[in-house]
Amino acid sequence: MRKDFAMDGPVFDSAAKTAFAEAYPGNTCKLTHHLADEPLLTLDALADLAGILPANSIEYNPGTLPIGIAPEDVPTSDLGVVETIRNIGETGSWVVLKRIEQVGAYAALLEHILGELTDVVAPRTGEMMQHEGFIFVSSPGAVTPFHFDPEHNILLQLTGSKTMTLFSVEDEAISPPSVHEAFHLGEHHRNLTYREDFAEHGTALTIGPGEAIHVPVKAPHWVQVGPEPSISLSITWRSEWSYAEADARAFNRALRKLGLRPSSPRPFPSRNMGKALAWRAMSRANTMLKSRSATS
Repeated sequence: MRKDFAMDGPVFDSAAKTAFAEAYPGNTCKLTHHLADEPLLTLDALADLAGILPANSIEYNPGTLPIGIAPEDVPTSDLGVVETIRNIGETGSWVVLKRIEQVGAYAALLEHILGELTDVVAPRTGEMMQHEGFIFVSSPGAVTPFHFDPEHNILLQLTGSKTMTLFSVEDEAISPPSVHEAFHLGEHHRNLTYREDFAEHGTALTIGPGEAIHVPVKAPHWVQVGPEPSISLSITWRSEWSYAEADARAFNRALRKLGLRPSSPRPFPSRNMGKALAWRAMSRANTMLKSRSATS
């Protein structure tokens, strides 16, 4: 495997940076990038990567999934992951290689890309933290079910095409507050319930090689691959703002269990720090009490 990456110029040109700056953090947008020819992101390189990543950093599923499906209902694949990737055009599957920064060359690649965005991100949502990369290798027509993610995310398309249908995070009929709250306490999977009447509220964006989509924190979405095999890279990070949103949701969960009906965290630029700090204080107090109980 290569120990470095080939690119020495910028991944995002000035037009892409401008588009990102206009959208971040709360709006989706399409971007362009210059990563499509990176040797670390070829099918052969990714098969090699799959062979060295820890087993818990690899997920692969059949590609013919419904848009809405509970995680326990997703069937398992019969093929090994390396074989699945090398034959992705015929295997009817999708694979995600998680936390690619565990391998040095991919860590350098991720930091190179995210470093280009710091001057936009940091002044608005705070320091970029928990840098993680995810690579998706998918058969033609494969579906990634309806879900949301807690990270800031840009999905860069490398080969083939994908259509991502996104929904507003503020539409509580689609992603109810109780689901957000349970998610942040580990009580709900990222997959969401999907109904056909949601379709009219979604925005479908199709991207091909050299194009990307900025996905706001917790924006519900589902993805379908086009008629050819697809490789895409998801670069993600957390921020002071996203952690405060998560902690405010968790605090709301505690209030809801007391029979109260708390209001949802407000969208950026509101910081939601009151509830976030209250939750952090409660968590520290609970940790101290458990520690004392364990030693008494």
